[in-house]
Amino acid sequence: MGVSEPKALPLESSSDSTLGVYVSVPFCRAKCSFCNFASGVSSPAAIAAYVSTLCAEIDAASATAERLNAKLPHIVDTLYFGGGTPSLLEPTQLRSIFAALRRNFQITSDAEITLEAAPGQIADAVLAEAQLQGVNRISLGVQSFVDRECAAVGRSHTERDCIREILRLQAAGVADVGADLIAGLPYQTTASWQHSLDVTTSIGLAHLSVYMLEVDEDSRLGREVIAGDQRFHAHGVPADESSAEFYETACAWLPQHGFPQYEISNFAPTARRSRHNRKYWMRAPYIGFGLDAHSMLLRANGAVRFANPEELAQYAVQEFHPAPVDIAAREAFEETIFLGLRMNEGVSLSQLRRQFPCEFVAAMEVAAIELISDGLIIAEDGRLQLTLHGRLISNDVFTNLLMGIAA
Repeated sequence: MGVSEPKALPLESSSDSTLGVYVSVPFCRAKCSFCNFASGVSSPAAIAAYVSTLCAEIDAASATAERLNAKLPHIVDTLYFGGGTPSLLEPTQLRSIFAALRRNFQITSDAEITLEAAPGQIADAVLAEAQLQGVNRISLGVQSFVDRECAAVGRSHTERDCIREILRLQAAGVADVGADLIAGLPYQTTASWQHSLDVTTSIGLAHLSVYMLEVDEDSRLGREVIAGDQRFHAHGVPADESSAEFYETACAWLPQHGFPQYEISNFAPTARRSRHNRKYWMRAPYIGFGLDAHSMLLRANGAVRFANPEELAQYAVQEFHPAPVDIAAREAFEETIFLGLRMNEGVSLSQLRRQFPCEFVAAMEVAAIELISDGLIIAEDGRLQLTLHGRLISNDVFTNLLMGIAA
């Protein structure tokens, strides 16, 4: 490859002795047209029943890990409530979930605990309970600071609502308030996208995620775009080239205004980066509870992945016997490549050579030569990293990089 050995990098190392926990709360006040997650609107009774099942699953965690011959660390240093809109839980329900977690795990005093919320959908009592339980990060699903764009995809909040919510959370003492933006929403323009970036960088947020609109058959909007129809404002969705330009603008603008990019979709100063998400990218152990939650735990030789059902009715009656997927050397190598390359720091070639069979690394290096010449990745200081263009078509890059690995 013609690259030098890697320099020492000031990176935190992943630890096999601690655990990340993800809690799925798949309920929303209304389903956004672009959403392709396993979430939706449910009755208070259904939510209460779900919380009861969720707590039972948490109590069964050790038995589940034992059945899979997996190691389950009991020290938790990151905890993430995702959805859906977890902030719609009642304070007592949030308290019950934390009680179940603390019955089964030791949550460290400095744990990163994140709660996803929608602007205007976190009541004072819920916020107070969340902070009492240790929540120190709130991620707001803003998506856009332009009212027309939000309305087009079924978001009920306005720019004013979002700004008011951010200021309220900051005043309440939430340590880190972050937000999500989506590039490619209906009616989005270069000017309107820049407006959202301007607001984002001027209001004291700690973290920002930027996603490109996914057009697939798993969302109502995606199906309409694919079919060339008009419902859900599908005709207003910008061309792929425009969405790519919006993303590129964010990648250039945000680092100049206090938000260095550290992963394909994530921007934050070093001290505000998501420790929980880093566990995914570094293949550290984590366990997910709830609907469509995924887990990866280590074994004596390798690792195992497993997931919960995507349908609420199936999850409600499950006996917490997930089907395991064994992660052998080849799968582990592939995961290390496509997860590691998501991060701006990329992957270390010397580390790959230490951890995996030499034929895997050699085949990948051969494929990398062409990708380097195409301007999709770079080899620098002993590491492979995606270029900006490579991030835009990352799935294609990963496929080409790994296609020569022997089965």
